[in-house]
Amino acid sequence: MTSRSAHHRAAEPVSYRPLPLDLGDVRYAHGPDSSRRPGVPAGTTTELRWDASSVYPGTSRKIWIHVPARYDDSQPAGLVVFNDGWWYLDPAGEVRGAVVLDNLVHRGDIPSTIGVFVDPGEFPGAAQPKNRNVEYDAFDDRYATLLLDEVVPLVTARYAVTDDPGRWVVCGGSSGGNAAFTAAWLRPDRFRRAVCFLSSFAQMPGGNPYPGLLARTAPKPLRFFLQARHRDLGWNQPTGNWFAENLRVAAALAEAGYDIRLVLGEGGHSPNHGGVLLPDALRWALASPG
Repeated sequence: MTSRSAHHRAAEPVSYRPLPLDLGDVRYAHGPDSSRRPGVPAGTTTELRWDASSVYPGTSRKIWIHVPARYDDSQPAGLVVFNDGWWYLDPAGEVRGAVVLDNLVHRGDIPSTIGVFVDPGEFPGAAQPKNRNVEYDAFDDRYATLLLDEVVPLVTARYAVTDDPGRWVVCGGSSGGNAAFTAAWLRPDRFRRAVCFLSSFAQMPGGNPYPGLLARTAPKPLRFFLQARHRDLGWNQPTGNWFAENLRVAAALAEAGYDIRLVLGEGGHSPNHGGVLLPDALRWALASPG
């Protein structure tokens, strides 16, 4: 007879940390994978501009392609698309996506993975130039089509990228988190991993469709990493409550049998906590299911 201990490793205890009493103004410290590590070579970042969109005509946007130093063109790389490109790339910002990728790939924590940082579109010279909310908050396939038909080909023309959708991740926060969820939901043939921080489900035109959709749609081959904060926008309101809408989506995913990870944090609407979580989110998203 096989003992239980032969099948289950003893769990590592999580270090005790007291909960903060003030929930409104909490800042989390970044871990070691969010800073340059000694001995880890920096990858190469290429900046492009895309002015020829047929999905959002007239828009212009910057795109950065980051390739970790351990990329080998004989072994096709995975792909992580980051919405709000520069906010997620900025090495002095809260997320530091390229730094995280360099560290994780170098250590072998995730397979070789290229980061694609995509800014939202703007209309140059327009009185209201920003197209971010139109692109990110809509429940339609236009943004996913932009990524797959216009942005990804800029990457595959230069680098070897795997066709395995289980190694394609889309990541974002706030409205960018909503866009990440929608891209994966509508195009699971390409994106099967989504990392969504403080998603803006509460401000989707027409309302948040996902709790209802998840209840009546056959499960899709997707994994979701979700993050919410207790004092997000409208946290104590009956409508427009970002915290509550994220919890509703997480609950609907769980009830539908999806493989999800939900992390709750203190504080308000800020990219800080999501940035701190990014290394673990990518490790989890790209780990073999099981």
